[in-house]
Amino acid sequence: MLKEAIDLLEPRDGLIYVDVTAGAGGHLQELVNRVGAQSKIFAFDQDPQAIDALQESLGKRVTFIHSNFRYLKEALSRYGINTIDGGIIADLGVSSMQIDEKERGFSFQKDGPLDMRMNSKQSLTAHDIVNQWTEADIADIIYKYGEERNSRKIAKRIVESRPINTTLELASIVAKCNYTGGRASDKQNKKIRRNKNSPGFAGGGSGQNIHPATRTFQALRMAVNAELESIEEFLEQAKQMLSPGARLVVITFHSLEDRIVKQFFKMGAQSCVCPPKLPLCQCQKEVEFLIITRKPVTASSQELLANIRSRSAKLRAGQKLN
Repeated sequence: MLKEAIDLLEPRDGLIYVDVTAGAGGHLQELVNRVGAQSKIFAFDQDPQAIDALQESLGKRVTFIHSNFRYLKEALSRYGINTIDGGIIADLGVSSMQIDEKERGFSFQKDGPLDMRMNSKQSLTAHDIVNQWTEADIADIIYKYGEERNSRKIAKRIVESRPINTTLELASIVAKCNYTGGRASDKQNKKIRRNKNSPGFAGGGSGQNIHPATRTFQALRMAVNAELESIEEFLEQAKQMLSPGARLVVITFHSLEDRIVKQFFKMGAQSCVCPPKLPLCQCQKEVEFLIITRKPVTASSQELLANIRSRSAKLRAGQKLN
């Protein structure tokens, strides 16, 4: 949803814009194309390989920052930026580029090390979780982040099978716990088809017939990279830094991510958060955001044909008021 996202950002020359998930540079390149030389553009990515790949082509127009977007405020302050008057765009989740590299360990369809780090310089890996964490802790993250009903059974089998060193080893162990002919059951698949928020991959696969290890791999990836916690911190800092009139555009690929973003905009658009039973407002809360997308924008049929991974994408946008 490149065009839709940048259209909602409404780029104008002379303002400051931040792409907090540079990735392969699609949104960033479009943003550069739409503003003049008077604009300041900053791009975050916690993957140094992504920054290196973009530096040569966009380095003259963009200031690249190797950092997680949860450190938005601190990182930009080093460049003397305390307010953002143009807007911020975030394309959450793991990039296709990272999924396709088996050495990164994101995919259960390619044999690679149990890594799953978006930032290759951080210490915690999926291997650490799988081989060192307690059975209870593993079960908790698989249930919380993967919404996997067999989380306890999977965690027990993981602990019994240690050491586990590769993605295919882990995928095989999880598949046996969820085995219904090698794929999710008809009942599960019907539920997935009804719920477009359900990710069809944690590194590949079909949204209508998902691999039984999908939810476990997704959960491990989210735990390794502290994804949900990072999103919450990022949104709060974005709210603090955006100037009135500036826009925030966010693309999510998972129901848990979308729930956080949806609630953030909903709370920002409310003028009162007092308990319903109070006869008069006492919170004195001001409306902070105008919600631009009352319903999330989803991928067009043409984009779905070109990129099946966009099927679970949801695009939301808001404009800062106060």
